[in-house]
Amino acid sequence: MESKQIGAVARELGVNPKTIRYYEQIGLLPPPRRTETGYRIYLQADIERIGFILRARHLDFSLDDIGEILALRERGDIPCRYVTELVDEQIEAIDAKIAALEQLRDELKAIQRQANEIPLEIIASKDCVCHLIERSRVI
Repeated sequence: MESKQIGAVARELGVNPKTIRYYEQIGLLPPPRRTETGYRIYLQADIERIGFILRARHLDFSLDDIGEILALRERGDIPCRYVTELVDEQIEAIDAKIAALEQLRDELKAIQRQANEIPLEIIASKDCVCHLIERSRVI
């Protein structure tokens, strides 16, 4: 059974070794085996688990959610229903963010249009910090 030290695993997965140690520290990874000289060594199953964690993080799952997914699997449960619920929640959150960003874009475009319509004497006024921001409507 081939094993790899943390540096080789980190290079293979494109991650900083500190990240792997952090995942171990917070319990996402079990304590690794060690060489006689104390170096961490990882078997293929460990590397696959780290890869799973990295993919889940890429999909924006929280570390707590990843921990729960792994715990479900370790108890012999199938975590797919839980993951589906998380995905549904993420899609809702993303949709809300998109709506908020679209609203912000619309407000900024309105300010951009106003910038071309405001008379020069208002622009030159020292009565405000910035007329474009102060005249925009706050929602």
